[in-house]
Amino acid sequence: MEPVMVDGGKGTVELSADGVIHLMWEPKVRIEVEDAQAAMAAVNRIAGDGNYPMLVDMATTENVSIQARSVFSIPCAANRIALLGSSPVDRIIANFFLGVHNPPCPTRFFTSRDESMKWLQQTGK
Repeated sequence: MEPVMVDGGKGTVELSADGVIHLMWEPKVRIEVEDAQAAMAAVNRIAGDGNYPMLVDMATTENVSIQARSVFSIPCAANRIALLGSSPVDRIIANFFLGVHNPPCPTRFFTSRDESMKWLQQTGK
């Protein structure tokens, strides 16, 4: 399936052939509440009636507002979420989110795309 641009243009969502939804944010983007809401709407739209594991590539994200983080704790079409980052700042953002918010499904932070994909494609763990 072709990637869908998130309203506002700060990211794309794609349901790939491997059955994983990919949410990719543009480099150096600042994610505000409207961006998070638009991304989750795009995820739900692309998933239709299904539930899929989701990879959120936040490796080049500059900032995620507190209000935007709260949007990501609302249930959506994802049944597992891997947050993929590359820096200590990414890890801090992810750990803060996971410590303060109760994610709607199993959610973990990774710095390895391969490890995140292995975890997403596991069942029942």
